[in-house]
Amino acid sequence: MIASSVGTPALWLGFTAFVVVMLALDLGVFHRRAHVVGVREAAIWSAVWIGLAMLFAGGIHMRFGAERAVEFVTGYLIEKALSVDNIFVILVILSYFAVPRSLHHRVLFWGILGALIMRAAFILAGAAILARFHWVSYALGGFLLVTAVKLFRSQGLEPHPERNFVVRAFRRLVPSVAEFHGAQFVVRQAGRLVATPLLLVLVTIEVTDLVFAVDSIPAIFAVTDDPFIVYTSNIFAVLGLRSLFFLLAGILDRFHYLKLGLAAVLFFVGLKMLAADWYEVPRGLSLGVIAALLGASIGASLLRRAPEPLPRGPRDLAPP
Repeated sequence: MIASSVGTPALWLGFTAFVVVMLALDLGVFHRRAHVVGVREAAIWSAVWIGLAMLFAGGIHMRFGAERAVEFVTGYLIEKALSVDNIFVILVILSYFAVPRSLHHRVLFWGILGALIMRAAFILAGAAILARFHWVSYALGGFLLVTAVKLFRSQGLEPHPERNFVVRAFRRLVPSVAEFHGAQFVVRQAGRLVATPLLLVLVTIEVTDLVFAVDSIPAIFAVTDDPFIVYTSNIFAVLGLRSLFFLLAGILDRFHYLKLGLAAVLFFVGLKMLAADWYEVPRGLSLGVIAALLGASIGASLLRRAPEPLPRGPRDLAPP
């Protein structure tokens, strides 16, 4: 049974209003004009988003206690780590479609806005299902174990956007033009609206995030059964995804063992979810194990050179 949520209607509305205001400031004030986001700007925005998340964790600690605060930080850490793998795939998508760097921020902004809506729906639906059907938690635990094995086996394999079912279907069904038209997603030609490549990029990123959400949201439900904590930790991590992308894009290939660390984290939380009725892993211990697994994978990446890529076929981005 799902525990009662700390999120009152006022807190849900207040947090949603905060997200809307921050997004409006982001696109309408700070990034009104399309431009190339540099490392310094990305580092500042990354620090801002992480700082806001930690301030929020402090507020949860003061109002609801240390246990809920640890749940928030653990969920935030899981989603933040999984988003790095998401960033790698997004980088491949932007490179494949040759999206001008000045348009990266705009397409990521709208992609993340769609991700926020999808994830909110996922979380609310997941909380309702878990509250009614306890056995679903075992199914999610097993799913996380399978996902961990798949992630481990995909180490060294490259995603290929051109093999994505959504990309092929979009090109076949949607009237499109081959060239970019600035920041426009659609343009009018010969009296009808047609899609630009930027719209295809946006759709591909949305579908990719949907696939990652299917992995990451069950992982956070393994940490806490409070929908408000799941929602806020997930949203804070997603809000910082763009700045993290611009900060890590140039050095992402150095974190070659991170995927192994992510697989280990998903395997751990899957086991935790399966064993919850017999043994409750202390929340502080969960946070420590997850941080240690991620820290070890990052440390190993920095200390050892990347292995040679596997010669096998690539992993498709499309969901199974």
